[in-house]
Amino acid sequence: MIIESEESVTAAVLDAMASASSPRLVNVMSALVRHLHAFAREAALSEDEFEIGIDFLNRIGQATNDHHNEGILFSDAIGLSSLVCLLNNGRSGATETAAALLGPFWRMNSPETHNGGSILRSDTPGPALFANCSISDPKGNPLTGVEVDVWQASPVGLYENQDSTQADMNLRGKFRTDAGGRFWFRSVKPAGYPVPTSGPVGDLLRAQNRHPYRPAHLHFLGFKPGYKTLITQVFVDDDTHLESDVVFGVTRHLIGDYRKGVGAAPDPDVTGDWYSLDYAFVMEPGEAKLPVPPIK
Repeated sequence: MIIESEESVTAAVLDAMASASSPRLVNVMSALVRHLHAFAREAALSEDEFEIGIDFLNRIGQATNDHHNEGILFSDAIGLSSLVCLLNNGRSGATETAAALLGPFWRMNSPETHNGGSILRSDTPGPALFANCSISDPKGNPLTGVEVDVWQASPVGLYENQDSTQADMNLRGKFRTDAGGRFWFRSVKPAGYPVPTSGPVGDLLRAQNRHPYRPAHLHFLGFKPGYKTLITQVFVDDDTHLESDVVFGVTRHLIGDYRKGVGAAPDPDVTGDWYSLDYAFVMEPGEAKLPVPPIK
């Protein structure tokens, strides 16, 4: 097609892509082109603004490495990650799976840890946390043998791959549910933290006068053949940023009940404050598929 005017560009592109062998590719790319072109028209995008946008995308790629995924962070910061999660796991976040976005800090090979064990791999000051969790199917039957990855930031708000003072794989562990569908472990109460702001996403947040903070949470990933992989977070219920999460990841079903302990802690070596968390997960029948790790 010879381009006669700006109105004819979109139709020309859609026509050029229509012969792709994959119908799904045609659908997805056609929707992308239609909406991108509509965006440019609605915003009356200038050439200078177009160049700024291309440079922003280039910087996202340049800021991504084995230890940090700026692309995931960008999709989180504009709510796209949360939207895709809710589209696939219940539009209100009220599905029994209580799904949430993966985040940019999951690692594939967390250390195997026995039930009741600690995920502290180096000295990590903070109130002790004793988590008691269970996983069942939608009918309430306990699921045994589920591989459960757990990971979290330290009480200073850093994941171990961001902090040279923490041991490798600190605050990460892989558990297996027992015959009753239970798994339990010891950690420290997580703290909220700012997302990395040294790259282009940080520039975007500052330009929009937005804070960079996530409310405190634990991450969980449950994997068992025959069941849809569970990816979720459980947020600390007294965090001040629950209603202003920078990545729009908090739904009501994801707010946990972190209770301050009274009396002696379950482990005798705990002398200060301690907390407990009881949480029940549900995994639905479906495809067991692990995501691509955002970092190594």
